[in-house]
Amino acid sequence: MLKSIPFSLLELASVREHSTIKETLQNSLCYAQAAEKLGFKRFWLAEHHNMEGIASSATAVLIGYIAGGTNTLRVGSGGIMLPNHPPLVIAEQFGTLACLYPDRIDLGLGRAPGTDPITSRALRRDSLAADEFPTEVSVLQQLLAPSAHGQRLKAIPGAGTEVPIWLLGSSLFSAQLAAKRGLPYAFAGHFAPRLMREALRIYQTQFTPSATLDKPYAMLGMPVVVADTEAEAKHLSTTSHQRILALLRGHPLWLKPPVDSMAGLWNIEEELQVKDFLSLAAVGNQAQVKTRLEQLAAELGINEFMFTIDVYDPQKRLRALELLAELKAA
Repeated sequence: MLKSIPFSLLELASVREHSTIKETLQNSLCYAQAAEKLGFKRFWLAEHHNMEGIASSATAVLIGYIAGGTNTLRVGSGGIMLPNHPPLVIAEQFGTLACLYPDRIDLGLGRAPGTDPITSRALRRDSLAADEFPTEVSVLQQLLAPSAHGQRLKAIPGAGTEVPIWLLGSSLFSAQLAAKRGLPYAFAGHFAPRLMREALRIYQTQFTPSATLDKPYAMLGMPVVVADTEAEAKHLSTTSHQRILALLRGHPLWLKPPVDSMAGLWNIEEELQVKDFLSLAAVGNQAQVKTRLEQLAAELGINEFMFTIDVYDPQKRLRALELLAELKAA
């Protein structure tokens, strides 16, 4: 079953504790290059602002960096938080990327600001911009389409590039909008799995064919930690536990080395919250992760998986890619 389902990656450019931004971005490029060699389809970068430990704030710049260092991998945003930006600016940025790297750029769009109110104000966007999301998606589609006769506002570069637009979401709103517009949809199960089944059901049952798609195309984002043994995978997964714990506490999100035990690092309530946050995660050896993915694909009708792999050691992270590629081919 998995042979026909593309595997892709979501990258936050997580900064390892005591490392540098430069080293982080260099590691991200090595990670993308390895993914390309192993047959992964997409490599998307998330937009985050004012978060110590996350280096993906200049998302379009990083997409250009990764695309420039690879040859066939599709590179895109997972996603651009549209309330933070005027549609014209996004159309120009992604139109430029599409001209530099033809048929390799994706534009995933999110509705949430993806940051705190202070940072949202610093980005100089209206606090009600999220309410205009459907309209701004339409404007962006128009700007990336071939220019119409008499059209006064044009994205240059951008017009005519028709960069593929995806809608991303962790609730039901974007699922409904993607279905109505006939656009591909990606559910953010890597951090908000609770509404996964309902959102995917709404998208798949309410989908209206469009010039973009004749049938629904659903991608599931989910955390994965795969290693040669179950014990090693569980050990490596404590890096994710520590980072989500830091998020809950409002602390910097540095990627920390794995620990032998989380006991003493969290209280009972925090443990439950972290495990709820990561409840969709597939953690284990190759066979265990394969079984988990096959179950989800069969149950939910998934067309593509997009993995977040929060592993502290870059070499063990690359090993996870190898194991994923092998289980897909088996």
